[in-house]
Amino acid sequence: MKTPFDPLAQRYPSQRFPIYARGGMVNASSPQAAAAGLEALLQGGNAMDAAVAAAAALTVVEPTANGIGSDAFALIWSAREQKLYGLNSSGPAPMLASIDRILFDGKAPDGKMPTSGWTPVTVSGAPKAWAETNARFGRLSLSQDLAPAVRYAREGYPCAPNLARMWQLAYDRYVKTLTGPEFDAWFKTFAPEGRPYEAGDMIRLPDHADTLEVIGETNAAAFYTGELARKIDTESRKFGGYLRYEDLAAFEAKWVEPIRVSYRGYQVCEIPPNGQGIVALMALNILNNFELKDRDSAETAHRQLETIKIAFADAFHYVTDPDRMKIDYHALLDPAYGAQRAREITDRAGTYTHAIPPKSGTVYLCCADGEGNMVSYIQSNYMGFGSGIVVSGTGISLQNRGSDFSLDPASANCLEPGKRTYHTIIPGFLLKADGSPVGPFGVMGGYMQPQAHLQVVSNYVDFRMDPQQALDAPRWQWMRDDRVTVETRFDPHLAEALQRKGHRISVDLNTPSFGRGQMIVRLDNGVLVGGTESRTDSNIACF
Repeated sequence: MKTPFDPLAQRYPSQRFPIYARGGMVNASSPQAAAAGLEALLQGGNAMDAAVAAAAALTVVEPTANGIGSDAFALIWSAREQKLYGLNSSGPAPMLASIDRILFDGKAPDGKMPTSGWTPVTVSGAPKAWAETNARFGRLSLSQDLAPAVRYAREGYPCAPNLARMWQLAYDRYVKTLTGPEFDAWFKTFAPEGRPYEAGDMIRLPDHADTLEVIGETNAAAFYTGELARKIDTESRKFGGYLRYEDLAAFEAKWVEPIRVSYRGYQVCEIPPNGQGIVALMALNILNNFELKDRDSAETAHRQLETIKIAFADAFHYVTDPDRMKIDYHALLDPAYGAQRAREITDRAGTYTHAIPPKSGTVYLCCADGEGNMVSYIQSNYMGFGSGIVVSGTGISLQNRGSDFSLDPASANCLEPGKRTYHTIIPGFLLKADGSPVGPFGVMGGYMQPQAHLQVVSNYVDFRMDPQQALDAPRWQWMRDDRVTVETRFDPHLAEALQRKGHRISVDLNTPSFGRGQMIVRLDNGVLVGGTESRTDSNIACF
């Protein structure tokens, strides 16, 4: 059988070979998380059980980017139903949080939402995502799915090099900025010896283990209506936060219809707003109007950059909680609108928005089983460890997703009680034109995510790269105005050609800032082909 890949289409040698398997595959940014997912498969679980197991394990083995207090999104292909499901488990702002209240309380002295402390904490969606996925699709109990994560937390695991680097960066920042008593539990939990963990250190998180156990035993009810919810409420009140038991109790994850665009014989699928997956789709909808002949040409990179800039211009203006958007977001994906925006692109770099993307902390994983089920899953605490808040005695590190809200009432993404903010985390999924599945993909990394989705999809579809090649190829990242950063491996001649078109190019030595991704493609004969991120401690577990 002919594969969709062209081994000669890629000029850059991959740092790894793609992995082939048939029984099942779990791709994650941590070897332990991938092993947790594989354990679920070997116990008789399906890809959905594997995704929950790997996601829960990531809160333990990569707490620098996500935690039990994260949000989560998923795209789930059900082989039995031959249908793609979307799950939005992002939590809203507390009902007590409003622009007037935060300004009156002096919580935003510079007129912007803070990035640490209790003020930017929103309702956590990850535990509900695990429970919903398990209840609807899983074969194992939630306790079984979470068992590997509990074991890692209680018995310990060794710190990997990239994890140690991220831990060091967070600790160096937090020791200078997180000085109030509300942050004591973070240091007690994640720096118990007064320093960050180093590569080779054994990490144990006993509070985390106890919390995961009770989440598994209660199908996450303890987190939203039980003992954990009351502990969160108590600490929020103690330190002047706005989150309350009632906010947690009222939360429900939402099953949503994925949005998609047709792109050169494929359907590219994303979660609808409040996620920013629509940015990748808008860009691809515009890029559809151009023929891309050579991946390594300045013309190709220039057109990709310009389409991303236009897509972000629209997203920053319109996208927020879909229940409070001022337009029907489907209009942004109309092919005629894509053609209209494509006509704005010239051979010179344009400036379409002045938004400045911040940094972030996110984990992405994808899974497939031998029956044809596949999952694209992402969860995040946002900026590294998130808010810097850990609920005492629980190991629950809370996200700071509310920091993306605007305090300008005229902004589409302004803070309102019970509103979900513009969300950076996005899982992706590819279908063929006839709706049959190709497989899951995703690249974590804040506002880099839709840019990386565009590049990975184009690498796969336009230039017939295999999943590993599509992930390994050097990336660019648009920052703001005409500023673009590129990886150290980026072709210097191509960078110079882009500069002649008006792009201000600089080299970024921070490789993880260009995203960390995973991808699985299912061939027509059921063989799974996986690629995993060479920019971090990634791994594929399969059989």
